[in-house]
Amino acid sequence: MIEFAQHAPSPYFDSVDGELVVGGRKILALVAAFGRTPVYCYDSSVIERKVAEFRAAMPREIELHYAIKANPLPAVVARLAALTNGLDVASGRELAIALATTIAREDISFAGPGKSPAELEQAVSADIVVNAESELELERLTAIARDSGRRPKVAIRVNPDFELKSSGMKMGGGPKQFGIDAERVPAVLQTFVGSPLEFWGFHIFSGSQNLRPDSLIEAQAKSAQLACELARVAPAPVRLLNLGGGFGIPYFPGEKPLELERIAAALRTLVPSVRHALPHAKLVIELGRFLVGESGVYICRVVDRKVSRGHVFLITDGGLHHHLSASGNFGQVLRKNYPVLIANRIGAQQREIASVVGPLCTPLDLLADRMQLAVAQVGDLVAVFQSGAYGASASPQNFLSHPPVGEILM
Repeated sequence: MIEFAQHAPSPYFDSVDGELVVGGRKILALVAAFGRTPVYCYDSSVIERKVAEFRAAMPREIELHYAIKANPLPAVVARLAALTNGLDVASGRELAIALATTIAREDISFAGPGKSPAELEQAVSADIVVNAESELELERLTAIARDSGRRPKVAIRVNPDFELKSSGMKMGGGPKQFGIDAERVPAVLQTFVGSPLEFWGFHIFSGSQNLRPDSLIEAQAKSAQLACELARVAPAPVRLLNLGGGFGIPYFPGEKPLELERIAAALRTLVPSVRHALPHAKLVIELGRFLVGESGVYICRVVDRKVSRGHVFLITDGGLHHHLSASGNFGQVLRKNYPVLIANRIGAQQREIASVVGPLCTPLDLLADRMQLAVAQVGDLVAVFQSGAYGASASPQNFLSHPPVGEILM
């Protein structure tokens, strides 16, 4: 277990002789074999443990889908395709990645506002489930169906009249670009009658990155109740009820891991009534960050060490162009530090207060702000933990035209 000065410990990684170990390999040897830094290192054993933890806690009736947007690296997606019940995509490119796995087509769903006509045609051709986000999207799917002779599988993404409290990003409740407002859904469901669209079910996603079990329990109960009410006016039995996700991981000082068992206990109470009301429905929880976030470590190398008016700066070959979220520029209102260590000096007695910055010409290029770290020298490796989700694919890698980041699944 890796310990941090202020952050929650990482139970998924350890060190040997002062070096971080990822995928059974010490970090210096791993980076040398890869040939360069910066690099994201993902440990498949951590992903397997996260899935196993979820499976062990949850009722057997709950199916698990992986939201590819969290980490679309094909090797990661392929590994999760073998561990989960389905995949959820948010673009045509993600759909292509999903279609290359062993997951059944009907267990792939496509969500997101603003799907292009080409993406809708791609989805219909692949015979996956499309989570319709608007009435215009339904009209486009109807036109594609009539032109192609196919019968698209369509679930309605519902924008509920409640939100996931204390979530990092609220994606439901109030005016939203996501889904069709709940009060409009009954009328929309009537348009399926006589249409070439095949009604499949509902997708209700309220928010993300939540560490409060009570908030998640409340949102799941309200989502299930809403789905059961809407099912009474649905044109066919509900085959899919996606209750969303929102399960968070601890990033910042003071945060603790999510209490899975409390959520599972509430679901064990909830599932029988939902199963009674929706006997044909698959009950799905869709997770991304929770499954992969803690599996990844971003590794960059110290290329310069300088002291400016008494403050130590460790300048690295990585930065916000590779890891926007760790820099604090991906949704943080007040910047907080991710857990960071000097990866080849774990447990070192000599320590100092230092900031870790990248090579970009902006003060926003900050990976660690005044953290207590082992005294580092040029050539040492900096490790940013909790980096398995919304890392490389969520960062502006072309900014200032530096080389792209590497990625490896161990």
